[in-house]
Amino acid sequence: MTLRHFRIFVAVCDTMHMTSAAETLFISQSAVSQAIAELENHYDVRLFERLSKKLYLTQAGQKLLSYARHIIRMNMEVENDMKALHKNGCLRIGASVTIGAHVLPKLISAFKQITPQTSIKVFEDNTEKIENMILQDQIDIGLVEGETTSSDVLNRLFMDDELVLICGIDHRFASLPMIEPSELEQEEFIIREKGSGTRQTFENSMAANHLAWNAIWTCNNADTIKAAVTEGLGVSVISIRSIVNEIKLGLLCQVAINGIQFKRQFKIIYHKNKYLTQQLKQFIELCESST
Repeated sequence: MTLRHFRIFVAVCDTMHMTSAAETLFISQSAVSQAIAELENHYDVRLFERLSKKLYLTQAGQKLLSYARHIIRMNMEVENDMKALHKNGCLRIGASVTIGAHVLPKLISAFKQITPQTSIKVFEDNTEKIENMILQDQIDIGLVEGETTSSDVLNRLFMDDELVLICGIDHRFASLPMIEPSELEQEEFIIREKGSGTRQTFENSMAANHLAWNAIWTCNNADTIKAAVTEGLGVSVISIRSIVNEIKLGLLCQVAINGIQFKRQFKIIYHKNKYLTQQLKQFIELCESST
């Protein structure tokens, strides 16, 4: 049975007259009679008694009327909710750690100014896990620092970034304007976990320059790295965006490396089969215009 059958049935119940119901629905009386007959045949019950040219609702008809009104009401709620969702939308955004801390808050604030009714949910993790969430449709879009591996994930570059070498103010590097790459091999590193874009950029650059390195501490956030380096427990390579305040306050030192720069680009990622809603397109455009 279709929604049309139920609407016709309710109209007949409201008027208790086939002709009046037909006029209300702007259809023919024969169409109303046919719909009622199809309902009765489908459920194998009589919905109306027809006595002296008047209609009387049977017990089965009263039962069906309750269901029919509920079905029609539920359909209206679905229509309203789906239209509101299409208009306002919900955005599930994944961000790797550096982007989540230093780029995404401003992007979302700007996006809220454009589409204040859009609901936004944010998930922060390393690049590898954000990619997995894309593949499992747990998020709609990701902003990441590292490289993705799946051919099902599309990448769009949107912002440049640079990792820099940092040390504590009492470290031997602190007073030097620049160090030689070979000196890195003598240091103990505090570094991000496997799967993070920061770790990947660091490893690739060190390998490209044929440099060995010793990790004594692995962690999954920049705050722990900065705290440990501040205490003189080792050195690290971290996004320049992450250390602005610490450099200003004199808590950390940024050290140049002769001939080596840790350059990278932030990426927008999403599944190749992802339908890009208007809200998603607007968010991507905002990210790309923020460079």
